[in-house]
Amino acid sequence: MTEPSTPGPVELSERVHLLDALRGFALLGVFLSNSLSWFSGRSLLPPEQSQALAAAPLEKWVAQLYAFFVDQKFITLFALLFGLGFSLQMSRAEGRGASIVPVYRRRLLVLLGLGLVHMFAIWVGDILGTYALVGFALLLFRKRSDRTVLTWVAVLFVVLPLTLSIAQRFGPEWLHGKEAAEAAAKASREEELAHRTAFFTGLSSHSVLASQQANAVYAWQSLPNPGRPVWLSIILGRFLLGLWVGRRGLLQDVERHRKLLVRVLAWGLGVGSAIATLSLVLFLKRQGVPGPPPNPPAWMVGMRTLREVGYLFMGCGYAAAFALLFQKERWKKVLGVLTPAGRMALTLYLMQSVISITLYDGWGLGLVGHTPPSRTVLMCLGVFALQVAFSHWWLARFRFGPVEWLWRSLTYGRAQPMRLVPAGEARPAH
Repeated sequence: MTEPSTPGPVELSERVHLLDALRGFALLGVFLSNSLSWFSGRSLLPPEQSQALAAAPLEKWVAQLYAFFVDQKFITLFALLFGLGFSLQMSRAEGRGASIVPVYRRRLLVLLGLGLVHMFAIWVGDILGTYALVGFALLLFRKRSDRTVLTWVAVLFVVLPLTLSIAQRFGPEWLHGKEAAEAAAKASREEELAHRTAFFTGLSSHSVLASQQANAVYAWQSLPNPGRPVWLSIILGRFLLGLWVGRRGLLQDVERHRKLLVRVLAWGLGVGSAIATLSLVLFLKRQGVPGPPPNPPAWMVGMRTLREVGYLFMGCGYAAAFALLFQKERWKKVLGVLTPAGRMALTLYLMQSVISITLYDGWGLGLVGHTPPSRTVLMCLGVFALQVAFSHWWLARFRFGPVEWLWRSLTYGRAQPMRLVPAGEARPAH
């Protein structure tokens, strides 16, 4: 009987370069989303000030293009890749005769620690801690059938979010009456507005300590969010769809699944674009309504669920389009430039937070609340281009990004070899 091998990090020979490049592509979209919504301060400003930043025709076009093509689509794609990565790690562990559970739990615990430090010490909008917590639930599905996994995708994406949205919208009215529910909702909106105003004031401060203290306070205030169960449900649904995609090998063997990927491309972009158009029309219509946003009407309760379905379709369409283009030699050279960025996505994600607070917070360049969408996008593209160049330089010398090295070393309980060794001396893949 063969002894199970000792788990270890994935070797270069085991990597799927398409997935690394796609992860780099997703990271760019996530950076754009974080910058336009949060780093720049637009989500913290009163509606009239936020709209004033995008009042010029060019800015309106940029904001609308962002809402249509980028907003939430790349975050969805990033989550799909997390679930797909879990599938790959599981299949490799099974091939070695080892259990994925102990190592994966340690990976998630380390990721949770990194996420908590990121959220409270650097930037409130951390996603790492959330991914780590939801990742523990992903372990429950590692031996479930494909049909069970897809059934839960539907439940987590449609049934549960819609049920929770209905309960949140109508539950207070049923329990306390319409007037009391409206008063409570108004008080909750005013409290959130006060929290955001205090956060924005802290970010505008010329003191690093005051700025980061405001970040930590707002992070703590945001923890008991009534919408969090819906958000966690949707993330787990994205993970599970990624798990199914990984099991089927759709992105590991593109040529074999070309016909299916073409259908995913057509349906994903078609349905996703239709829902994005509807969402954009409704958003522009609501923008013209003065005063604070009221409780959504009954017919709007399912709109969030519909939007999430649209994000999922669009994200899958992007993944299929990227994978199909990656099979063409000319496009592979172009898109392959993102491969090193995808290999050290964790390092670059955290680096983006540090760079962004330096650019936007008052103790840095003080741009928070002052950059229109077009300038924010240009700054993002410039920073990301430098990150891609840095990732090429770094991975020409080292096996992992610096944070990836820390993550692996803490997971396996020993310092991982960092420097690249000559090709002739490279140890074989596990």
